[in-house]
Amino acid sequence: MSDADALTIDIEGWEGPLDLLLALARTQKVDLREISILALVEQYLGYIQEARSLKLEIAADYLVMAAWLAYLKSGLLLPRDPEVEPSPEELALRLQLRLERLNAMREAGARLMARDRIGRDVFLRGAPEGLRTLRKAHWQAEIYDLIAAYGRVSARTRPVMHVVASREVMTLEAAIERVSRLVGSAIEWTAIQAFLPEGATPQLRKSALASSFLAVLELARQGRVELKQKSPFAPLYLKVAS
Repeated sequence: MSDADALTIDIEGWEGPLDLLLALARTQKVDLREISILALVEQYLGYIQEARSLKLEIAADYLVMAAWLAYLKSGLLLPRDPEVEPSPEELALRLQLRLERLNAMREAGARLMARDRIGRDVFLRGAPEGLRTLRKAHWQAEIYDLIAAYGRVSARTRPVMHVVASREVMTLEAAIERVSRLVGSAIEWTAIQAFLPEGATPQLRKSALASSFLAVLELARQGRVELKQKSPFAPLYLKVAS
């Protein structure tokens, strides 16, 4: 078997051109933001040339990257053409940013892979465990809600005191005596409002009207007066029973 047909296994292989560029950039042992793009291009092209000399199969994306890097190298070395956009310096900056991003992703992946794994570093219990539910109350209230809640709590603990304000009223006995006295001087039908005291306040007038109505009903029950009303809620008239 010739060396050209021998099986070659590269354990430390790369996943793509950018991965190879990142590995080559790390050999410069400087910050990715300060690497020499020209030196990186030289290393990459040297690697591709060595791979070709060993008669290894080179993937198309590696060759495309090599062609692009050769174009970038020529743009950095030759005088700049103002009509060509983007400039080689901008292309070199974009390549540098992509390498930094790839390096950040590889470092994040390495940190994840370095964590403890179930079944290798940590082991679960044999008995199944139930899920624990954590409940947290999230209250939302306006200032009016707080004041109203405080008022309800305060009302439950405050002693109840009911104060009846004094007011002018006409008792039923006084109404019966007044209607009995005035109805005797009335010959024709007279409205009940005529038997209310003159010059009474609105509060006393309401009480006198209610008491007079009850007094009229009592006198009618005794047969001393007659009542007349044309329709519901119409004025009530009365006169002495004949």
